[in-house]
Parts: sequence; C-alpha cells; structure tokens
Amino acid sequence: MTTRRRFTLTQYLIEQRRRFPGASGDFNALLLDVALACKAIARSVAFGELSSVLGHAEPEVTTNVNVQGEEQKRLDVISNEYFTQMTEWGGHLAGMASEEMDHPYQIPEAQQRGKYLLVFDPLDGSSNIDVNVTVGSIFSILRAPQDVIDSGRDVVETDFFQPGSQQMAAGYALYGPTTMLVLSVGNGAAGFTLDPNLGQFMLTHPNLQIPADTQEFAINASNSRFWEPPVKRYVDECLAGKTGPRGKDFNMRWIASMVAEAHRILMRGGVFMYPRDTKDPSKPGRLRLLYEANPIGFIIEQAGGRASTGRQPMLGVMPTSLHQRIGLVFGSKNEVERIERYHTEPVPREIENPLFAPRSLFRD
Repeated sequence: MTTRRRFTLTQYLIEQRRRFPGASGDFNALLLDVALACKAIARSVAFGELSSVLGHAEPEVTTNVNVQGEEQKRLDVISNEYFTQMTEWGGHLAGMASEEMDHPYQIPEAQQRGKYLLVFDPLDGSSNIDVNVTVGSIFSILRAPQDVIDSGRDVVETDFFQPGSQQMAAGYALYGPTTMLVLSVGNGAAGFTLDPNLGQFMLTHPNLQIPADTQEFAINASNSRFWEPPVKRYVDECLAGKTGPRGKDFNMRWIASMVAEAHRILMRGGVFMYPRDTKDPSKPGRLRLLYEANPIGFIIEQAGGRASTGRQPMLGVMPTSLHQRIGLVFGSKNEVERIERYHTEPVPREIENPLFAPRSLFRD
C-alpha cells in the first residue's frame, strides 16, 4: 500500500513561484516568516494557562485598550510581537500595519527594507481565549508604492490604502483542535495542517471550493433591532423555513470568531453577515477593512464564494483610513448575491394582519 505524498508549505510556494520565472523568492520567504509567527502563536495558545498568557494585558506590558477601543488580552500583545519580530528582519518588508497598533510599524533602520507591506490582525476572536474556543490570525500582503521601494523611506498610512483586489496574498491561521493555515496567492485557496511531529505545515486541502448554495447562515441575532430592512428581510425568510418564501429550512451559527466562521464556510458552505446597522451611527460597520474584511474576502472569492458590503463588492472598496470599519457579508455565492439584491430592491410592504389590528366591540 502506497501513501499519498503531501507537499509542505515551502514546496507549495515553490510550485506557485514557477508561474513567475523572474521572481526573486522574497515573496515566498516573507510568507514563510508569517507562517513561523503563526506557529509561535499556536504554541502559546496551546499552552494557555500553563504559559500565563490568558487574561487582560497588564499595565507594565501595554495599555489595556487598543486603538480600536477594545480591551486587550495578554495574548493579543504577545501575538502582535511575534508577527513584528519574525518578519521585520528578513529584508522583505517596507512596513507593517496591525489592528493592535495606532500607526504603521516602521522597519528598523538597521534592517534592510523590501518591497512589500504586511497587514494583520494578530489574534482574531481573542474574547474567546478564556473559554478555550477557536481563535486565529489574519494577514494580507500588499506591494509597497514604487516611491517607497525606490527611496526606502518610512511608510505612512496612505501607503496601505489599496483596494482588496490589489492584495498579492492573504491568509489566516486557525488555532483549534489542529492548527491550520489557509492561504491564497491569487491562484485559488489552499489549506495546510500543522504536523506537530515535523513542525511543518502540510498541504491537506489543495483546492478549497465553497458551494454556491447553502442552508446555513451566521449572524449575531442580538443586534436584530438595529438591522437594516434588507438584512432583516433575508434573516426572516431563512427563519421561516420550508413554509416560507425560501421553501427550505436553514440552520443558524454564531461563534464570534471571524476565522472560525470563515473556516466553517470554506469547508462546507454558508453565509456570514456582520452588516452595517444603526447600533452606532458613527461606525459604518464593525469589522476592519484592512485587517479582516479584505483578506477574508480575498480568500473567499479565490475559493469561488463572494464577499460584499451588501451594497458593493468588498474587494473594490478603497480604504480611507488605517483602522476603517465596514459591514461584511461573505460566503456561498448565490446567498450573498441575494442579500445584495435585497439592498437594491424597494422594501416590501408588510401585509397587514387583521388578527392583530386594533379592534373594538362596537361598530363605527
């Protein structure tokens, strides 16, 4: 009996690089540095209480609140350090931006600077750490503007303002029962599982494809009173089941970890919604365009799905700030397109139900 040979992440990247004979190898080396940071984070997550990484960040380590106004966990800070320290020295990056940092991260002057920008959420879903629920890391690679490459100057915020369609690669690491790395370099999406014996990411899901149809959706139902009419219409139709306009039953899921939600949809289909709502009118959405929506949207579309704001394709949105928030809908193509269509159609007039109309014992 012969065993099927599995490619390592390194071998996979070499195969992908052969599509570009003139490539220098810097791009592959950067991705391997990112993978190394993900391995280090996976180890810290796995040790949990044993490594004293759970709980909130202490004042001597960092402030308790990040630039997003959210409480930081100790592992948020540690994960951010893994990403910066393991990628700054290779000479491949011009600069970085992180959800946990107010401003762009400059490559130290003593280090060689390269032609790429790295954008990342070092630990997505960190509110789940203390209850041992799956968390992950999300990253995206952009090409630095030419004047940054030529001059080697410090990067500024506007250097990162590129639509998601210009991403050169995007991926996420999933720290669950197994550690996985899902990656796209613009030629489909592939999944790698960390072999703890070899310390290598092995190619286990070579061609991820999201089914176009689904009977599963994910949304935070506690926000339903703030939803816009198109979203409420869609969810109501799903909840109506076989007797409703969709003619089939739906299941609802909600993990509160973007990486876990995206991974489930990549594995078996579904639709995820964190749409714009009226809960906080000052924020046009909850998720971060650069650190979450763009990289996840890129992977989803490379796997045959669709990513949208509800009103326009996600990968066409031009960023206007480093920590810009946005509404996001992604997953099975036909469902996302239905939600987009609902945003363009007039709001259906609700049918008046006489059973619940004001009535009197006396006729007029």
